[in-house]
Amino acid sequence: MSKDIFIMFITAMIALLIARVVALKFGLVDKPGGRKQHKGEVPLVGGISFYCAIAMFYIFMPETLPHSEAHFLTYLLSISLLLLVGIADDRFDLPVVPRVVIQAMSAIILMVDGLYLHTFGHVLGSFELVLGPVGYLVTLLATWAAINAYNMIDGIDGLLGSVAGATFAALMVVFLLAGSEIRAMWCLLMIVALIPYLMLNMGLIGSKRLKVFMGDAGSMVIGFTVLWLVMLSSQGENAEMAPVIALWLIALPLMDMVAIMIRRVRRGHSPFHPDRDHLHHILLRSGLTSRQTVLVMTILTATIAGFGIVLSILGTPEWLSLVFFFGLFISYLLANNRLQSLNPDMRAQFSRPGTATFTASNR
Repeated sequence: MSKDIFIMFITAMIALLIARVVALKFGLVDKPGGRKQHKGEVPLVGGISFYCAIAMFYIFMPETLPHSEAHFLTYLLSISLLLLVGIADDRFDLPVVPRVVIQAMSAIILMVDGLYLHTFGHVLGSFELVLGPVGYLVTLLATWAAINAYNMIDGIDGLLGSVAGATFAALMVVFLLAGSEIRAMWCLLMIVALIPYLMLNMGLIGSKRLKVFMGDAGSMVIGFTVLWLVMLSSQGENAEMAPVIALWLIALPLMDMVAIMIRRVRRGHSPFHPDRDHLHHILLRSGLTSRQTVLVMTILTATIAGFGIVLSILGTPEWLSLVFFFGLFISYLLANNRLQSLNPDMRAQFSRPGTATFTASNR
């Protein structure tokens, strides 16, 4: 295990450093201006290193990865498409349509291979809520939601990587409790693959000289990877967890996305109109530093996911777990609105409805 962890770390780090040099040469960088308050041109290569680590490990060390998974190759094909369109978007700022189409294609590839959300479990009591053909549409919507939920929290240094790491850690616990050691190891390696990015992104090595951002390519791949693992663990006869538990694992990005969309619609904007009213923006305006905001949101992610897992361990009925989750969701919306009203973005008062951007960088 220690050898696999070391190799994954080194692979991700080398890929990150090489991609950084190439990105600077070809203009794959995030430039400051407007809502983007960083200094200098920063390479958008975090997602590239994450993807390369996965692909290289699969090629050279397939015994470590879930290569026996019936859906792994289709997953790899899906994230390859997402990576390419994400890189193109980071470089050329693509319009909405091609991004939406590729995201849909990534979901369709999995569905053709037989992996989709075909049941919501026993959220109605003893009756299993089987989706049937509607499950294909639900899977498509879930793909868009997962990709954009993780994209929308990529707003300050370290946040996306830390929250994603907490989600992978929660999934690792789920797999360990179910006795699925290979899948648990995969989740651990996903965390390790994020560490080099976090080190450079947060200035832990190389200071600002080696700084990198994740980019839309990274948020797409990470969001889709989380969804893939959730579907693997919650669907089929050998499911390791009830589908409702998946909501607890991705709760914070999901709730933040819904809260911000509701607020935008109430203002007369498109749900995908960029602004600075995400939870991390609100916490920053409340007086927290960037590092404190990352810590708070990571702890929240882990705590909420842990609560959902504990409910499952205690044998809580799925319908009751769903009721608890809705209670959490409503509480979050109320608390979020309260914090936002106490710490408003003054520039929002002068903004006007704009054009939808579907996946927008929040820096």
